Amino acid sequence: MPTPPTPPSPHIPHPLPTVEEILERAHVVALPMAVRFRGITTREALLIDGPAGWGEFSPFVEYAAPEAAMWLRAGVEAAFEGLPEAHGTVEVNGTVPAVAPEEVEAVLARFPGVRTYKVKVAEKGQSLDDDIARVNTLRHLQPEARIRVDANGGWSVEEAVAAEAALTADGPLEYLEQPCATVQELAEVRARVGTPVAADESIRRAEDPYQVVKLKAAQIGVVKQAPLGGVRNVLKLAAELGLELTVASALDTAVGIDAGLVAAKLTGSRAAGLATQRLFLEDVAPERSLIDGSFTLTRTTPDADRLHALRASAERRDWWFERVRACYPHLRA
Repeated sequence: MPTPPTPPSPHIPHPLPTVEEILERAHVVALPMAVRFRGITTREALLIDGPAGWGEFSPFVEYAAPEAAMWLRAGVEAAFEGLPEAHGTVEVNGTVPAVAPEEVEAVLARFPGVRTYKVKVAEKGQSLDDDIARVNTLRHLQPEARIRVDANGGWSVEEAVAAEAALTADGPLEYLEQPCATVQELAEVRARVGTPVAADESIRRAEDPYQVVKLKAAQIGVVKQAPLGGVRNVLKLAAELGLELTVASALDTAVGIDAGLVAAKLTGSRAAGLATQRLFLEDVAPERSLIDGSFTLTRTTPDADRLHALRASAERRDWWFERVRACYPHLRA
């Protein structure tokens, strides 16, 4: 395999607006969630009503400015430069959070026609037995479903190897997503299990995303347009990584899902992790229709009444505005 290139310089949206131009067009919203996901029950986002469309800035609150600035690049790209052209449909996967087995059926009901599911595992405070019960409940309810599990780096190598054996005892898995935290650990797991390994955080949060390829740590890359700096960055990275890809959501609002669908279509993604709007009780736009497990690519315009009803408190609005100001100097970095 050829030596992967050095990490690319991020695409810088053109034209690049001033920070005040971004904030003049900003709406900060707080979306209630149907289930606890990633430890939160409310998803906050800053949405930008730009001249080229709507963009989203919603890095998780623990991310420091240099990392969060990639999300700002993505939002500015969509709002001021515009997304690349893409048309047609994209198959999506359903997402099963780390819920109790008796809650799985209600989660599945939110994803009509979907044939692939990602199941969260290795949740803090839970056990492997909890994960097995969740996965096997899904197998029982939808015997033909393709199942991928996502550990978010929560296992050691030995735990991952043991978990793979236990979780495949009653049927195969499509892949193990980020079973361990480091690329070196992923490579060791890949060498010891029969299930393919997918890298997520080891690509999107890495200084050198090509380490995954250099160390043969994964067969599949999971990419998210917001933390990677926008759709154009995803397209460049996809071309250079040479891995099969799954494009996924970073718990985006309806606005961010637009960009994810474009990235998924243009990269030929496996069933994309972009049906996460169904984890919200309310969103800034009506829920997309799932037709035979797929979404049609259309541009979202947030509803004015929803923007008003879901607006964040003044305190949280100010917090997000300050976050934009902190991230802005990193846009050209």
